[in-house]
Amino acid sequence: MIKRGFWLLFVEVALITFALTLNPLYNVFLLQVIWAIGGSMIVLGLLIWLPLPSIAAIGIVIFFGHDILDYIKLPETGAGSVVMKILFTAKAALVPLDNNHFLIVLYALLPWTGVMLIGYVFGTIYTPGFDAVKRKRILIVSGLGLLVLFLILRTGNIYGDPAPWLAQRNGVFTVLSYFNLSKYPPSLLYLCMTLSPALLILAFTEKTKNKLTDIFAVYGSVPFFYYILHFYLIRVFTVISFYALGYNSSQIISKESGFLFTPKGAGYNLGVVYLIWLTIILLLYYPCKWFSNYRKTHHQWWLSYL
Repeated sequence: MIKRGFWLLFVEVALITFALTLNPLYNVFLLQVIWAIGGSMIVLGLLIWLPLPSIAAIGIVIFFGHDILDYIKLPETGAGSVVMKILFTAKAALVPLDNNHFLIVLYALLPWTGVMLIGYVFGTIYTPGFDAVKRKRILIVSGLGLLVLFLILRTGNIYGDPAPWLAQRNGVFTVLSYFNLSKYPPSLLYLCMTLSPALLILAFTEKTKNKLTDIFAVYGSVPFFYYILHFYLIRVFTVISFYALGYNSSQIISKESGFLFTPKGAGYNLGVVYLIWLTIILLLYYPCKWFSNYRKTHHQWWLSYL
């Protein structure tokens, strides 16, 4: 667990950062989802010798309690501020390493660690021999419980997100305000809103099997492989579109961005973005299917890291 955690940290700063920035000088290092997973795996690896109830208790305290920090005055400068941003409050936090190198912390570590600890405990309901009916009941009760908690806390603006919802100029914008929750860092209400339907979907689709689920299973069997590959494929599209839109080599480096091939004003409308997104998914289906089959028929040690 710890070795894989450090491997993911390396992947984040070396492979994902380069895929996003295309900057071989690494002036900017990005800490996002893979960093959060890797760091959480290291923490879990250190806690894994504890009894399962103790791991669950630590996860529950972090999961439900980390938003208490919204009511506490935290250090705004110095080492204490940096530590709190990295562990709890990061929202695209910029951390200077020197005059020319920076960390951008997009994912605060410990709120996601809480999710992983609880997820590790939940994994026990999928061990061989666990009663399927009992598993379904646990998933339904947990999903509905998180959903009810979300509705109570959010409707009353009681606790769980730094931004209360407010009545807006019309119903649509009021609904948007209601569901406008913090992912960076993930608030309790964001986690409740996203995990509650996920648990219910797990409960009611366990035995579902058709052509669509077979397609989903291909991606689900090699998520890390897909994740790495899709960033590099997107960047190939970025470079092609950069020149197709009429930009030239003098505009590869932008003063407004640490990301290469992203001049100010470049981009597409939301409809085109969704079309590109769908194209990327479809293009990676057969590579993912090939690698999934390869993993099933080969047993080299390095495959466990991919």
